[in-house]
Order: sequence, then structure tokens, then C-alpha cells
Amino acid sequence: MGIFDSIMGRSRPVRPDLDNLFGLPSAAIALAVAGFEASGSGAVAFRPTEGRAFAEVQQEVTDLLAAGGGPPIGVSTDEFGYTWLTVRTDPPDVPTLVTGLHAVNSTLQDTGFGPTLLCTVVGFLGPRGQRLALVYLFKQGTFYPFVPDPDAGTHRRDNITELKVRDLILDDVAVERDLTRWFALWGAPGLDSD
Repeated sequence: MGIFDSIMGRSRPVRPDLDNLFGLPSAAIALAVAGFEASGSGAVAFRPTEGRAFAEVQQEVTDLLAAGGGPPIGVSTDEFGYTWLTVRTDPPDVPTLVTGLHAVNSTLQDTGFGPTLLCTVVGFLGPRGQRLALVYLFKQGTFYPFVPDPDAGTHRRDNITELKVRDLILDDVAVERDLTRWFALWGAPGLDSD
């Protein structure tokens, strides 16, 4: 960062610490004790860019995972225009899933898409049929739980379960302390097991 940027109060975007994702297998063990089982599904969201670059990166990521016998990748776009690269393991295997998601993130970052990364989502299924997403925020380097309330209909959250999950994973991953950053991810790929 230059002196002019310092005077103007500008800062460079923080480079995501993708190795934080490797805390998820330990968090999955803590969640399993509470009845949350891995769904085998996860996804990476980023803001798409124009041009042929994305198609080339998508092919590079697909080839990378296929070469290592890794899980297949799906691509979708949400209602806000974010692109989601989805990874699934069958049967659910959190270490393999995290390795695949890390490969997707690393490839996006190494090919210039790092500043466009939004989050990574890893899905779990709860004891009452809840869907749980552990969400990694790239710009913060922290995780938070997102739990849609299965009993309240659409677009309602189960905040009590989210706080319980936060307490379960505190020793395994860096948890986002600012609750205003716990964004709802309705219909996010990776949250379901389908």
C-alpha cells in the first residue's frame, strides 16, 4: 500500500487465508456429536467477470479435480448474479469435500479471481431435519452458521440453533463475532444434499 492510499484511507483487499477451510473436518466432528451430519455438499460463490476467462478457469478446476479422482463440479448462478461452483461427495466425506473446495478456491485465487470470492459453504443435516451451512467469509477469514428454520416456512432462520452451532465450533474454526455479517443464503447451492 502506498503513502497516498494511507492518506486517503484506502486499503488493499485482504488476501483470503484458504487454509482456514482445513478446520472444517474438526468442526464436523463436533457437529456430529450434536447430531449434525455432513451432507456431502459444498460450494464456492464469487462475482463473475466478463469474457472467456471464467470458462477457462472452470475447465481448469474441473480438470484438476478429475485428475486427482476428486468430486465432480457443478455450476449455477443465483438470483443476485453470483456464480456458484458446487462440489459433492458421495458418500459424504468432509476431508475430501474440503480438499475439493480448497482446490476450487485456490485455482480461482491463483487465476486472478481472488478479489471476487464471496464465500464457501459446507452443508450439514440436523437431527430435526434442519439444513445447516457453515459459511466461510473470504474477506473476514471467519465462519458462521446459517440454519433455515424448517418449521417456520420460507425465509425464516433458526437463530437459536445458529448460536448453539457457533458455540460447538468455536474451538475448531475462527467464528465471525459480528452477527450482522451472518448473512442469509436462501437457496444456496451446497446447503442441500440433492
